[in-house]
Amino acid sequence: MAELLQFTFSGLTVGAVYALVALGFTLIYNASDVINFSQGEFVMLGGMVTVFLALGGVPLPLAALLAIATATLVGLALHRFAIETARGANAVTLIMITIGASIFLRGVAQVVFDKRYHSLPPLFGDDPIRFGGAAILPQSLVVFAGAVVILVLLWGFIDRTLFGKAVLATAANKLAARLVGIDTRRTVGFSFAVSAAIGAIAGFLITPITLTSYNIGTLLALKGFAAAMLGGIGSAFGAVIGGLLLGILEAFAAGYLSSQYKDAVAFIVILVVLLARPQGLFGRAKVERV
Repeated sequence: MAELLQFTFSGLTVGAVYALVALGFTLIYNASDVINFSQGEFVMLGGMVTVFLALGGVPLPLAALLAIATATLVGLALHRFAIETARGANAVTLIMITIGASIFLRGVAQVVFDKRYHSLPPLFGDDPIRFGGAAILPQSLVVFAGAVVILVLLWGFIDRTLFGKAVLATAANKLAARLVGIDTRRTVGFSFAVSAAIGAIAGFLITPITLTSYNIGTLLALKGFAAAMLGGIGSAFGAVIGGLLLGILEAFAAGYLSSQYKDAVAFIVILVVLLARPQGLFGRAKVERV
């Protein structure tokens, strides 16, 4: 029983990370129908910029805020100079642009920072909390709480604010949104900025647990995409549930089978979802009239 509980705790911790990455995918997809495969690089920037600013003597809270601001500016630049200039391109072209942006950001990070792995001190100490024979780190609870808070804030923004409804209108029909006076370019740019900020927050929160490096973004993007697919691409609630489920599946695969199979779980999830339920657990199947 203790072993099962320990695997569940570990899965929820890493699953909360995937949930935050999946939320970034969901936000951009809702506003622009773009699958942003550079989302993992925002997580990398959040961790690496915080680490190097802290090493340079900047207080940790300020370093984290500056890292979030840096990632946000990079997200805006990605939209302005890559996505916006390719306006009207098909989905495959836009996906290739985001993959190219991911490679570019990873190369820049390798030059600006270094190739080593780095960590940050946990926010509330590193003494594990014991429960039912299993242990969980306080930082793991911080990551999980961060995912919940961001989900609630996104729900409040989308459901309760006029600008949030503009994001939904842009996602539903850009032409109709423009006809009623919505600045769709600004709306999509805002979505990229918020998505980048969410990724940077995730990077700052997970670095005390998982370490960070210039090359962590690719695998995180894949797993965040798998989580978004599992929960239902376009559903913020589904992104969180999908991330948590994916994390638990990975933990069980590593614990009961072998750690060598852990990274294969994301690929299997994507294949199963595409074959069995393309709209995911909480997504809606698209209906087109002809």
